[in-house]
Amino acid sequence: MVTGQDEDSMKTSKFIVLGPLLLIAALCTPAFATVAITYCTPSHASPQPIGKTITWTVTATDTQTGPLTFQFNVLAPNATQFVLVKDFNVGTLSDGVWTAQPFVWVPTGVEGTYQIQVVIKDFTSSETTSKIVLFKVSPLVTGSNPIIVRTANPLVILFSVPSCPAGSTIRAVFQEQSATPPPPVLTNWVGCRPPATVTFEIGGMLASTPYSLYAQTKTGSSLVNGSTVSFKTQAIPDTIPVPTFTVKTPASDTTYPVLLHNLLQLGGGTTYPDVATDLSGNIIWYYYANDLTHGDVMTRPLQGGGFITLQDDISWDPLVTKEQLMRQIDLAGNIVRETNMGIIQQQLVALGAVNGGPCRTIPVPAPVGAGCAGAFHHDAIQTLPNGYTAVLLDTEKIFPAGTQGDISPLPVDVIGDMIVVLDTNWQVKWYWDSFNPAHGGNGYNKLPVSRTAVLGEPCGTSTAGCPPIFLLSPQIAPLAHDWLHANTLYYWPNNGGTTNKPGDLIWSSRHQDWVFKIDYQDGKGTGDIVWRMGPSGDFAFDNTYNDPWPWFSHQHDFGIENLGKGPATLFDNGNTRVSLPTLSTGGVPGLGSACGPYDCHSRGMAISFYESNMTVSVSPNGVSLDLGSFSTAMGSAQMLDNGNYFFENPIVLINLNTTDGYSMEMAPTPSVPQAGPADVLLNLAGPEQYRGWQMLNLYAAPTT
Repeated sequence: MVTGQDEDSMKTSKFIVLGPLLLIAALCTPAFATVAITYCTPSHASPQPIGKTITWTVTATDTQTGPLTFQFNVLAPNATQFVLVKDFNVGTLSDGVWTAQPFVWVPTGVEGTYQIQVVIKDFTSSETTSKIVLFKVSPLVTGSNPIIVRTANPLVILFSVPSCPAGSTIRAVFQEQSATPPPPVLTNWVGCRPPATVTFEIGGMLASTPYSLYAQTKTGSSLVNGSTVSFKTQAIPDTIPVPTFTVKTPASDTTYPVLLHNLLQLGGGTTYPDVATDLSGNIIWYYYANDLTHGDVMTRPLQGGGFITLQDDISWDPLVTKEQLMRQIDLAGNIVRETNMGIIQQQLVALGAVNGGPCRTIPVPAPVGAGCAGAFHHDAIQTLPNGYTAVLLDTEKIFPAGTQGDISPLPVDVIGDMIVVLDTNWQVKWYWDSFNPAHGGNGYNKLPVSRTAVLGEPCGTSTAGCPPIFLLSPQIAPLAHDWLHANTLYYWPNNGGTTNKPGDLIWSSRHQDWVFKIDYQDGKGTGDIVWRMGPSGDFAFDNTYNDPWPWFSHQHDFGIENLGKGPATLFDNGNTRVSLPTLSTGGVPGLGSACGPYDCHSRGMAISFYESNMTVSVSPNGVSLDLGSFSTAMGSAQMLDNGNYFFENPIVLINLNTTDGYSMEMAPTPSVPQAGPADVLLNLAGPEQYRGWQMLNLYAAPTT
């Protein structure tokens, strides 16, 4: 059965196909292959109210062997352009019929008639077809009183209010009902669009707790409060393995009362959800990716609520699932938009990225010079101009025997990185490739492939902390070289406030102990490496405090605070420093019995740097804070608006079988070096975690 209105039923477009097998298939494809939709139906008939979960089932046939891929776009009421929600991903084939992966759509915006568009494409033959289905979404509010509707997340509700005047803005205000309640939480302001109602997602509340809630409308300088509604949150289901947090140092500052945790467990064990807690460690929000079956890396919270995550799931290759999807989710956990490695690879190859195609189409053994992109990893940011998004991809490339000092007589698999910039519909607009000589890769003196990882980290096909590895085989050197291991992206707006200068990209390489500036210039840059910051890089460290090891190493979460004006904050894991003979005693390498207390701890750092004379300094306004323990990987850093610092010290070894992650707020004491953590304002212990953020609430994301 097919419902709705047809677009042009057949559209043919040219596209660069990937790999020799697909190319041969394309050359052998008849000129009049056809793709036809056979079924396109929602789980619930139109109309349905705001917040209703609607799953679309789509099937199609193809006169060729396929595979067929499916894309879903949505046109909201009164909008003029379709918005991508789920990009082309492969369907499943049974008895000659292709079925799309379920498209789960939860309209939480305005009421009215939506257009749901499915586009189906055979990328081998380039044949495509599409269909539009109209679907009406009805308001929750039909009278003058606000309405509360529960979501699938027991700690998130929908709060819908009547229409407000044109030209006004509106927000929601909610507060715990108790004898001594904490301050009320304010959502972001949104514009009124009469006659439509306004619906807010309300998140950041304790379980099984009563709250009061009202809307506040601003017209000019006038504020008008709406009717107050009381409600009680639900309990967290026993099936959700929420973690336990322990307060080691009670909060002495409550300006930023929300801690957001990405509970990624490198050592395995329980797969925890992402959670937000209050300063006492009580859960006030959680998100579990893909119905408890897959992990996710939360890269950034977004202004106004919501998050970007990298998730494990099926992309075009059903045998590869690790970090194959990038999703934007809302507070309720609904998917706002989604892309995947398969379609990103297609777009990269179309742009001429020789190392951007899929890995599994490369012959085995992979020939010298073969390169590919394998997965999303570590970071994605949505702070570029025009709402663009930048994301990291890992890449692999085969080099001649002996590359990077490999002692095997076989060709060598080297793991690099690619930065990909996506437009507002998550289509590739620009990329930077570490293996491209013009982009600072092989043969370019600022980052030659001959410069090995500082500590020589290798990767096997299942090494913890490594991306999926595709090009190893018995004819390739046994272990890949994890050359760069990028872990952070930062968009530097106007390069620190330089008038009318476009922004560049900053990325942090754990295994090079370096931070790089890339000539992006808002999409018009060359991709050249402008500078390298770190030991033996392009900057000199003005070591006022005579620190025996002033530089960071194996660092995470480099960002420039105050909207790019500085200082730069980072989490200094310190692996290289710790691996050397201890600096204060001349003793054995780090973590041994002779290890000095300062030498072998990770640090939270805030540094000033000056491109005018290429110097870096902690003084007079920075910090290099001993965090009291060593974390071998992960971590985050953030300067709060009140001048304090937040550091996520993510993997603290408690005993041979136990690790904790410490969420720490610290005062800006500049003295270095020092033994033991100084001026700790909060230390909350929980499971190990990739990143953390300290926030005013879930609607006010950090700006770095």
